Amino acid sequence: MAASIDGMAIFKACSALLLVLLQPSCITAIKSKPITVSLQAKWPATPLVSEASEFLAEKGENSFWSFVDSLSELKAADVGETDESNYAFVLKFAGRLLSDTETDLLKLTLSIHSHSPRIEMFNQIAQDLPPPQGCDTFVDVHGDITCSLKELDKLISSANDRPKPNVYKVDHSYPGSENNPVVVILYGHIGNLDSQMKHFHKQLKKSANAGTVQYVLRHYVKDKSKRQVRLSGYGVELAIKSTEYKAVDDTEVKEGGSQSHDEDDNAPDEVQGFVFSKLKELHPDLMDNLNSFRTSLLESTRKMVPLKAWQLQTISFQAAQRVLSTPVGNALGVLRDISQNFPILASSLVKTQVKDEVKREITENQKVFEVNYGTAPGDTVMMLNGLIIDTDVAEPFLLLELLRSESRMLGGLHSLGASGEAATQLMMVQVASQDSTYAVDIRDNGILYMNDLEKDDRYSHWPGNIQEFLRPMFPGMLRQMRKNVFHLIFMFDPTQSSSLQLLQQVEMFVHNDVPIRVGLVFVVNNDDDVDGREDVGVGIMRAFNFATIDRGSVGALDLLVKVLTKADEDEVTMENLMTVFNKMFPGEDLEDVFGPGGDYDDRRQDGKTYFDRTGLGSLPQVMMNGVPYSSKQLQPEEFEESVVTSVLTATPDIQRAVYRGKITDRTVMVDYLMTQANVMPRLNPRILSADTKLLDLTAKPVDTSSLTLTTFQSLSRNEKVASITNSMKYLTKRDDVSLRPVSMWIVCDLETAEGRTLFSNAVKYMKTSNAVRIGLISNADTTGKGSQWLARAVQAALQTQSRNHAKLFVQKLIKEENYLSMDRGDTKVQDYEVNGMNMEDFLKQFEDKKANFLKIQRSFCENVLNLLPGQRAIIANGRVFGPLSEDEHFKEDDFVLAEKLILQTSAANIKSKMEKLSSHFSTSGDSLSDLTLKVDALLASNSRQEGRKEVVFWKDKHSVVDIPPRHPDKPSFDIVAVMDPLSPQAQKWSHILMVLTQVINVKVKVFMNPKDMLSEMPLKRFYRYVLQPELSFRVDSSLTAGPFAKFTDMPPDTLLTLNLLTPESWLVESVKTAHDLDNIKLSETETGIHGDYELEYILVEGHCFDQLSGQPPRGLQFTLGNKQRPVTQDTIVMANLGYFQLKANPGAWMLRLRQGRSADIFQVTGHEGLDSQPGDDNAIVIMDSFKSKIIKIKVSKQPGKESETLLSDSGTERVAGGIWDSLSSFFSSFTGSGSKDTETEQDKTLNIFSIASGHLYERFLRIMMMSVLKHTKSPVKFWFLKNYLSPTFKEFIPSMAAEYGFEYELVQYKWPRWLHQQTEKQRLIWGYKILFLDVLFPLNIKKIIFVDADQIVRADLQELANLNLQGAPYGYTPFCSSRKEMDGFRFWKSGYWASHLAGRKYHISALYVVDLVKFRKIAAGDRLRGQYQALSQDPNSLSNLDQDLPNNMIHQVAIHSLPQEWLWCETWCSDSEKTTAKTIDLCNNPLTKEPKLHSAVRIVPEWTDYDNEIKALQERVAQNSSNKSKQSDIKTDEHSEL
Repeated sequence: MAASIDGMAIFKACSALLLVLLQPSCITAIKSKPITVSLQAKWPATPLVSEASEFLAEKGENSFWSFVDSLSELKAADVGETDESNYAFVLKFAGRLLSDTETDLLKLTLSIHSHSPRIEMFNQIAQDLPPPQGCDTFVDVHGDITCSLKELDKLISSANDRPKPNVYKVDHSYPGSENNPVVVILYGHIGNLDSQMKHFHKQLKKSANAGTVQYVLRHYVKDKSKRQVRLSGYGVELAIKSTEYKAVDDTEVKEGGSQSHDEDDNAPDEVQGFVFSKLKELHPDLMDNLNSFRTSLLESTRKMVPLKAWQLQTISFQAAQRVLSTPVGNALGVLRDISQNFPILASSLVKTQVKDEVKREITENQKVFEVNYGTAPGDTVMMLNGLIIDTDVAEPFLLLELLRSESRMLGGLHSLGASGEAATQLMMVQVASQDSTYAVDIRDNGILYMNDLEKDDRYSHWPGNIQEFLRPMFPGMLRQMRKNVFHLIFMFDPTQSSSLQLLQQVEMFVHNDVPIRVGLVFVVNNDDDVDGREDVGVGIMRAFNFATIDRGSVGALDLLVKVLTKADEDEVTMENLMTVFNKMFPGEDLEDVFGPGGDYDDRRQDGKTYFDRTGLGSLPQVMMNGVPYSSKQLQPEEFEESVVTSVLTATPDIQRAVYRGKITDRTVMVDYLMTQANVMPRLNPRILSADTKLLDLTAKPVDTSSLTLTTFQSLSRNEKVASITNSMKYLTKRDDVSLRPVSMWIVCDLETAEGRTLFSNAVKYMKTSNAVRIGLISNADTTGKGSQWLARAVQAALQTQSRNHAKLFVQKLIKEENYLSMDRGDTKVQDYEVNGMNMEDFLKQFEDKKANFLKIQRSFCENVLNLLPGQRAIIANGRVFGPLSEDEHFKEDDFVLAEKLILQTSAANIKSKMEKLSSHFSTSGDSLSDLTLKVDALLASNSRQEGRKEVVFWKDKHSVVDIPPRHPDKPSFDIVAVMDPLSPQAQKWSHILMVLTQVINVKVKVFMNPKDMLSEMPLKRFYRYVLQPELSFRVDSSLTAGPFAKFTDMPPDTLLTLNLLTPESWLVESVKTAHDLDNIKLSETETGIHGDYELEYILVEGHCFDQLSGQPPRGLQFTLGNKQRPVTQDTIVMANLGYFQLKANPGAWMLRLRQGRSADIFQVTGHEGLDSQPGDDNAIVIMDSFKSKIIKIKVSKQPGKESETLLSDSGTERVAGGIWDSLSSFFSSFTGSGSKDTETEQDKTLNIFSIASGHLYERFLRIMMMSVLKHTKSPVKFWFLKNYLSPTFKEFIPSMAAEYGFEYELVQYKWPRWLHQQTEKQRLIWGYKILFLDVLFPLNIKKIIFVDADQIVRADLQELANLNLQGAPYGYTPFCSSRKEMDGFRFWKSGYWASHLAGRKYHISALYVVDLVKFRKIAAGDRLRGQYQALSQDPNSLSNLDQDLPNNMIHQVAIHSLPQEWLWCETWCSDSEKTTAKTIDLCNNPLTKEPKLHSAVRIVPEWTDYDNEIKALQERVAQNSSNKSKQSDIKTDEHSEL
């Protein structure tokens, strides 16, 4: 206590001293110059109530419609008038349908506007119709549109005369109306309570329930918001820029008013030991002076002090120590501050002493992390509930999806009574996702093998040692080994001609000695009385057996293929068989081969029996080591690849087993393979289907003791499931209460033979397994006359008898002969009494005629399972297998399969975990089995391919930030982070973790993983991540402008470059700023700097392949558009992965082949990832989120076009109507370019490509353009990379185009995610110069010339365009060698480059000409990208990417050396060569390091004239713009006065 009093006294004394220092005369206020950045979408802000409805829709369509129903009962007065009251209303109203955790996630969802793209997508679909004039609500009834409720019935009655509209997966169809005949789509704003929306909804809901219409609701907002959607979920970096060469524009910036924001300045509260919040509390009258004093202190810390290499060695540990020394509540804030502002905090960090125990614990933990996660010091690992998150790719939208999925599990476990440690442990249970890797035993006599790799002579030269599996192989190659490891089994009906293509593949495998054992299973008539003359299938098999004996397996296969070929596409006939057989075996005794008896009927019964036992259903079937292929994999174009892929996929497991000694040369491989865990007794697709429906068993239990039908029907769906679950009684093998992990409910009508057979099979199976419980749900028609005596008897036995007595009694009752005897009245139920059972209690229950449970169970079947009376199903641990078809048999083996599947995927692990956690639950025995059932259903519904990992560490006493959940008694997420505090991941994730702790109930544990022995600054940038936990409001309850990035107190004299780090799917552009964001120096600005950015597009990415060849169709073009504008975007397919990208905004878009050669030669034959309806010719792409759409397209050549190619030598593709993401000069009326799209005109046009970033290089670019135009007689078209252009340049370029009569286009391409990413902006720009030349420009552009922005042209570039490149795809100018004083800098004269070039010249990338026709034809772009991908992994490689790469590839992609006169550069070329120079490049000089502007004025006399001419034009344009603005203001004033 005394210590705290002394501390307070000292604080007051210090604050008194400050009173003197804080006098105005003592303080010189330093004006803050913040750097702020905001990003918004192109579309208007969408209503919060609509976004909330989409959040509910992801929970379930029932939640969505409940929300809509509730809104339709309200009046406008029920909702507040302010933004804040509207937000509170949405949270409260939606919160009724959500848990507390889900409500927290809704706040975050609304904050980042995660569902705004979907609302806008629906809006765009409505606009494409278009909507009726002046209507805020309307319906589309099969293409007829109205906003009149009176006309609705009329349109519905005539709807069948018109085609149905498209209904997409994202649409909201009223539950139960999906199969109704007429589709009615309602467009309206569910939150507009004054509109007709509620009336239309009620009417359509009524019609949907009546079975008349399929009611679909889409959002449509007629009165759009004036605000745009302000976005979150991106990073902003201020990278420290090299000042070795001065490259800053000296043009004076005319600064506008700095944008103000609602939020307060986010300067730190504590600066150099002064806690300013406390000082302001003590001295509110000195508020302004305190702010100024804080700014003064901050100013003194803003200097970046250079550090010695020795000071940096342990700085990451020192940063960790600083974080760990902070109170837990502030630790994440300190971590964020240190990581995001490291360059200015580094000098203070080096003074921090690292405690020995901290360093020791960190070092020990790092060893554990390396063993368990493969992480090195400095790496980052992020886990949410044990699931590893990719920290580089993950952003809030993906994270939110994961949190929602996990919240369902957490909430479910919490409602089941599992919380805290129990919930954490259960979450960690490994639940295997149900996939298609299950196999069936292939050790069967019904399989006829065509080859034997271990015994056949033709394989005798192959190695037979199993260790061959460990020998390295080239990727994609199959090992030729004398071992029967891979078994390809074909099961087929030989009378079906559809088997022909598969049998041809069999023949190919055998003929070509593919290292796979091939077997056939003939599925033919197995009746012994049928012979080969009566049944063609039997005849074919007999002929095959005869041919095998006579000519071997190859000859037999040949016979089989010839018979099927003879039938063509018809069913095989006896005539086909006899014709082929007589030709191959003339003179043979047909009666002996095909007649009764005979010696060639071997294994006929075996094949059919084996096929029936597998449970695979339809024919043909193909299995690899017992794993069946899907129907898609059996397609001719897919089959060979599927076989090779399955072999290569299985190889690593076999290699591992060989390495560990589990497989030796003595191992019988087929026995080893068939004893693996994935081998099932039977492969019933009903059970193994990946889309099996699961019931939610987590609802709170309801009282079932006096449950009536009326009460049951009033329950929610989940409550109905809970009441059935909690009232279920079970049959078991033994009469004990041990934990049984599998619970099966048999749904059937015991009055039907099929129902009794199903239940009987279940009971027989139960007698073989003590891990299962069997319950019965009666699905009989309770409105009929049947008494359902057997169902009542079974139920009464379960209710009143011990399990053993009930089991024995029920077994007697369900025997078919006993049932028939009782049903006829020959015997009574009590006649089958089991010794020891309480018959009195049984009869009392049995004779209760009310049979309430029968009606309740029938209601459950109808409303929850959607079963008709009498339909059968099996519900195993919540998994619904059914309804079974009338002729579908569910045998004992199927029950065994279901049990094995459930135990292997989850239930066995859950049982083991439950037994360990039994002390956490107040239940045991049967109740624990009930809990296991519910937990298994819950975990199985959220199974993930990737397993959860438990965090293993050494200690967490000194080196861990441990933040407890805000509400320990509620479900909480568990996040574990392993990170280096001085890493790019820490800059991003420290902020994300802070936001998550504020918005959700989460436990966070951050393990420090710093890197030791650093030799350079680990972070060379300042960073901000834009994400807020919840929407914020002003004092007047209106929404604030939205989130933005803000940098305060940046070093004033450091040159910085600003860059947005957005999700990979976003294409963002700068739309408003007066400043050069590429070169920021705060000491040279009067005010702060603000940049407005806009999300221009979201990517549509795809991969395209030729269906026949499997190769990408290079040069194929796709377009994207809608009904109003069929072509808004287009693209070209590249050979690398068949990759293409298109740009889109939210909406429904049609993907088509471009009209012209693409559509003439190719047709789309298949696609994945699209939203087209079956049979719809249009490929529809739905863009409804902030994530990119990834699609796969298959094409084939049109009939008669098989020999044609897209990339012909002529390159004469006409590109009509293409946009190419251009902002083409709309001044085409001035230049006459509007209709110039013919071949001839295009050939005459000189195409110039250039890239610029920053105001200085844009200034150079304009001057370069001027110099080109002054010397070129041909029409000129400039192509600029849009990615890095400033708003200033984009605003001015149309005026320049109009003034000088040229065309231009702004092209744009997003760096593909699969191509190695560059992190520095300059290296990105270099990459864009060379890596995407084949896809940036339309196919009708034959040649393009790249000219560096800082070049001056003194000749007609048409001469360069006409130059013969002598077969090379591009031409570059070699570096000059005439300026001898620079010899020491010519790195290409020695070492690697001298050896690699082998006498060839090293070329400069400032000017080059590309023959795009040749470039594309030889796949030069694909080769360059491939080499780049290989070399760029090494950070020391490709130091000058744009010119090192083509020079490195000179042997694969030839370079034509241009005459030296085409590029003169003072740095490398002698002064005497300048007079003949056709272009002058302003190269950097490593000797003098002269600034660019100085050298431009000195070296190029005409440069100043060009510069002045452009400045004069800029002034005229600015003046005209100012005049127009004034005139506009005058008109506005006049209008207001009127």
